[in-house]
Amino acid sequence: MMNWVIEKLGLKSDSQMDEEYLECIRELVENKKVLSMRNYVQHKKVDCLEHCIHVSYYSYLLSRKLGLDWRAAARGGLLHDFFLYDWHDKERENRKGWHGLTHPQIALDNAKLYFNMNDIEKDIISKHMWPLTLRFPRYKESYVVVLADKYCAFIEICDLGRRSNIERLQRLLLNQAF
Repeated sequence: MMNWVIEKLGLKSDSQMDEEYLECIRELVENKKVLSMRNYVQHKKVDCLEHCIHVSYYSYLLSRKLGLDWRAAARGGLLHDFFLYDWHDKERENRKGWHGLTHPQIALDNAKLYFNMNDIEKDIISKHMWPLTLRFPRYKESYVVVLADKYCAFIEICDLGRRSNIERLQRLLLNQAF
């Protein structure tokens, strides 16, 4: 599974930062329930796991740049959509309520079943749909994930490429020369 993550993100094996990111998420991506997120379409051709991997990585990069808890941002970003159902199923939508409002709590409940999380990670998962869910995030890392999630969803819905510019974004966020 780690090879799939490395391939999707274009990570480099000789990069200490990329290794650091992979270590943050290793426990999560080795879990069968997390892997099952590949069975659900998120936006167009992008499955839920791929979406969450990208949100996680962008959140990690930005949180690292800002001096925030990048580990919590990476882990919370990966689990933010850990709801484990097809949200396009209209029958389910009618029975359980609008997905946009209900899935953050479902994702948090699922995450609590399988992982130990800190308060920042819990806040990230439960509030990642802000401002739709109205409750303000408590931590800066939560706002980072909110922004990364909106960015990734926009790219996926508008089909603006498969985030092939990840290396450029990484350099930009880390103030490295182009």
